[in-house]
Amino acid sequence: QVQLVESGGGLVQAGGSLRLACAASGGTFGNYIMGWFRQAPGKEREFVAGINRADFRTYYSDSVKGRCTISRDNTKNTVYLEMNSLKPEDTAVYYCAASSIPAVSARSGNYEYWGQGTQVTVPS
Repeated sequence: QVQLVESGGGLVQAGGSLRLACAASGGTFGNYIMGWFRQAPGKEREFVAGINRADFRTYYSDSVKGRCTISRDNTKNTVYLEMNSLKPEDTAVYYCAASSIPAVSARSGNYEYWGQGTQVTVPS
């Protein structure tokens, strides 16, 4: 059983930056692909970014491509999401998720483990 704990959310002005972190425990971190999702009020949870477990290849949604960077440190069992040039539409609860499937998927149903989420607020 993998436990995921996110941190790093907060309130940031438009154009600012945040670095989210997700610490994993209870499993072999290197066995899992990792993803970040977000859910805004009244909207469905959506894929933000993902990183493969072996080749560390990264994937991004069109809405954050060029503004966000996902990375992982398998020695620290942690995945990060660096977010720059933040916009009000980035306001959401951000979740990290882990999956044992071979490569990153944008489908939330493919992820077995989820964190509790961290709030990111970018006022308009």
